[in-house]
Order: sequence, then C-alpha cells, then structure tokens
Amino acid sequence: MGADRALYLLSEMVWSAMLIGAPVLLTTLVVGLVVSVLQVATQIQEITLSYVPKLLACAVVLLLLGGWMLGRLTQFALELYQSIPHLAD
Repeated sequence: MGADRALYLLSEMVWSAMLIGAPVLLTTLVVGLVVSVLQVATQIQEITLSYVPKLLACAVVLLLLGGWMLGRLTQFALELYQSIPHLAD
C-alpha cells in the first residue's frame, strides 16, 4: 500500500467521523449556548440545569439521525473491508 492510498483512507476516515459526530456536537453546542444565555438573563446559575436539555437534545438527534449515522459508518466499514485485497497491489 502506497502513501497516497494510506492518506486517502485516513482522509475518508476523518471525514466520516466528522459527518457522523457533527449532528450531535452541533446540537449540544446550540442547546448549551441557548441555556447559557437563558441562565445569564435570569441569573439562575444552577450547573445541573444545562445537562438535562443537552441530554434530551442529543437523544432526539440520535433517534432522528441514528439510522443515517449507522448507515454511514457501515458503508465506510464495508468499503474498507472490500478494499483489503487491493491493498497489497
């Protein structure tokens, strides 16, 4: 396997990981920002108040996009396994 093929596989792995993780990370970022703004506006500084909305938002995103995320991961794994015989070329 040449360096160009290894870099291509590494690049595909990074992009797949970013695509799979982005919905959950962006959701928690937005929900955390909204909760923080509300906490500042109302002066309620309870640390546990920010966790429940984030957990609920993550659960909703995983329920809605979990199938797509798993499909994307499975597709990458299948492509990787199917390329194994050609790695020695």
